[in-house]
Amino acid sequence: MIRYQIRLILRNFKRQKGSFFINMAGLSVAFACVILISIWVKDELSVDKFHKNDQQLYQVLQNQQSGDQIITQGWTPDMLARTLAEEMPEVEMAAAVTPSSFFGKFALSTGGDDIIKAAGQFAGKDFFKMFSYGLVQGNAGQVLTDKNAIVISKKLAMALFNTTENVIGRTVTWQLLNFKKEVVVSGIFNGIPKNSSTQFDFVLPFEAWLSLSKEIGRGIQWGNNAPLTFLLLHKGTNVDQFNHKLAGFMKTKIAGSTDVLFAVRYSSEYLHGKYENGIQSGGKIEYIRLFLIVALFILLIAGINFMNLSTAQASRRFKEVGIKKVMGSKRRALVLQFMGEAVAISVLALFLSFALVALFLPQFNQITGKHLSLSFHAGFILPVFIFSLITGMLSGIYPALYLSGFNILNILKGESSKSFNELLARKGLVVFQFSISVILIVVMLVTYKQIEFVRNKNLGYQKDNVLFFSKEGNIAQKQEAFLSEIRKIPGVIDASTMGGNLLGSFSTTYGVGWEGKDPNTDIRFEAIPVDYHLLETMKIQMKEGRSFSDKYGDEANKIILNEAAVKVMGLKHPIGQTIQFWGQEKQVIGVVKNFNFQSLHSAIAPAIIRLDPGKTLNVMVRIDHAREKQTLASLKKLYDDFNHGYPFDFQFMDAAYQALYVSDQRVSSLSRYFAGLGIFISCLGLFGLATFAAEQRSKEIGIRKVNGAKVSEVMAMLNKDFVKWVAVAFVIATPVAWYGMNLWLEDFAYRTSLSWWIFVLAGFLALVIALLTVSWHSYRAATRNPIDALRYE
Repeated sequence: MIRYQIRLILRNFKRQKGSFFINMAGLSVAFACVILISIWVKDELSVDKFHKNDQQLYQVLQNQQSGDQIITQGWTPDMLARTLAEEMPEVEMAAAVTPSSFFGKFALSTGGDDIIKAAGQFAGKDFFKMFSYGLVQGNAGQVLTDKNAIVISKKLAMALFNTTENVIGRTVTWQLLNFKKEVVVSGIFNGIPKNSSTQFDFVLPFEAWLSLSKEIGRGIQWGNNAPLTFLLLHKGTNVDQFNHKLAGFMKTKIAGSTDVLFAVRYSSEYLHGKYENGIQSGGKIEYIRLFLIVALFILLIAGINFMNLSTAQASRRFKEVGIKKVMGSKRRALVLQFMGEAVAISVLALFLSFALVALFLPQFNQITGKHLSLSFHAGFILPVFIFSLITGMLSGIYPALYLSGFNILNILKGESSKSFNELLARKGLVVFQFSISVILIVVMLVTYKQIEFVRNKNLGYQKDNVLFFSKEGNIAQKQEAFLSEIRKIPGVIDASTMGGNLLGSFSTTYGVGWEGKDPNTDIRFEAIPVDYHLLETMKIQMKEGRSFSDKYGDEANKIILNEAAVKVMGLKHPIGQTIQFWGQEKQVIGVVKNFNFQSLHSAIAPAIIRLDPGKTLNVMVRIDHAREKQTLASLKKLYDDFNHGYPFDFQFMDAAYQALYVSDQRVSSLSRYFAGLGIFISCLGLFGLATFAAEQRSKEIGIRKVNGAKVSEVMAMLNKDFVKWVAVAFVIATPVAWYGMNLWLEDFAYRTSLSWWIFVLAGFLALVIALLTVSWHSYRAATRNPIDALRYE
């Protein structure tokens, strides 16, 4: 019996080649999309979940009041981790970590001239006991107890010593800016897994960070924030009760402090790390939800195609159903037959989708920045196979019930069911299908428009033709001489140094006072140390006053504010006024126009620019684009002369700026691909429906042509229904797309507008695509010889 059913299914597939291949193409593409998105989602959900202490591992965040806003940050006081471990019984272990992103790369050497740049971080002594980073040599509880120790990765060990054997006890010299320290290798760990949100090559003891802080004159006190604080809580700890205790902890250390500490699961921060006014409000989890919805939409479109084509071609199967019913077939048997056909198509499409995934996975990895692979194991094959069966059954259930429900008398009379429910179902599904297509087109247009807005926005400075690199080695010790030599290079327009690089917050402070300040209000300011020529190099525009200049003697007691700082201070005439900055009086000599020194996801914060060349980290160089190649060669030679053995590791400002929005660019790229696939599948369905519509009306077309109807009139008649469906889909999709895109754009402090033309263009594109899809069949039907349609009448 089963063999007979299989033969029957294959015979029907052969007889209905057109609809079979359309369904196969639509479902296989949809399954490929679902599989790609699923393995990407699985990878995203696995980030930071590999630690064996995942359930107990927490990070401390703090809410800080700044004016009328609450800012959530991970930076905490240096002594917080140690103090919480001592005073909070819920804490089993704690570690302060100053991450690699805080410094950039260190310079490492083993005594020779060769210098290797590597990412390092400082961490508390229990770091390797709390986190599962695969320590393969050394004792996890001891490798970070000596402040003159270093723990390196296997890869770094090979780069430094060409071996991982007998490395423990060997010396390494690390250098950051003009600070140099010789340390001893105390441990080796495996490479950091790809699904770790933090990547580093070596770890130094946190005690070394405290020593470095003292050397650079940075105060170690409760009011200064630098490291991240991680906790390992005892099993069974009630986190809500612990956070209630933690909320008032800072008040016990700083009288009148308004800072509120709270702990969150470390592995949740990657996906849920966005906070608005002190409340968790999303993060990367929003992208996961978005693409899961996209995958569902694409699968729905393919399923709708199957249902529509199956019901549209019902007239071809009247005789088959009628004969089987006359011969005694029950409805249940017919339902099983038609459901079997649907499931067979779904399973075949699944196997074809594997080939599509293998073909397009490299391109998908390039877009997403991942290293995903297709693994055929029971944990993968079984779920997707079950999923394909369910998809086949859900897609085939309506056609099966519809076809098996024909009345025998109607079949024998040659009449088909033209009920209102059938009309509503088929046309309603097409409308729903094209509503999704319109939404996908809007998503594609809006994300592209926002990325272009980010790319071209006036940032308040000119990022083009600017490169930057770390100030380290002899450059830090001979900064003035180095900058003087750079400015002599042909093609260099100007050069300077600054703290940070205008691509993110560098250093913030509440230690600012001015006449008329409310003593109960704390406002956080960005504190930007610069050298002479920085404003000129970056072409930051002055609103009033002047820039720093050595023509006026010592400028150490002078500062420059941005417009946002002037506004929050309420200064009507800021030039010449005196403010208190870290307990010292500073005179305002200038006000610059607002400029973005963080991503456009954040509003421009109040900033204080101070002349402090010794606290700058990066050299900023503006060059002439027309002489770029020669200028870079001269810069490298000068760099090598000052820092022999150091690699000239530089970045162009515009490229680094674009990297801030890599997640948004990936969303934009993926939205284009998925919108195109969704539209492609919709067009497959329309193509099939147009074929059947033309066949069903072939006699009507023949009569109209005999009576003088023109080709254009016949085409208009056949296309009219499809135009109506797209128009209704546009009306339904527009408010849904507007709401969804408005929510997405709210994540940007500076964003493009949702212009009306975007929605009109989306509707127009959907209409054009639909017409191009069906017009070929309409033209063929309209130009066919009417005798062919009427010869049997």
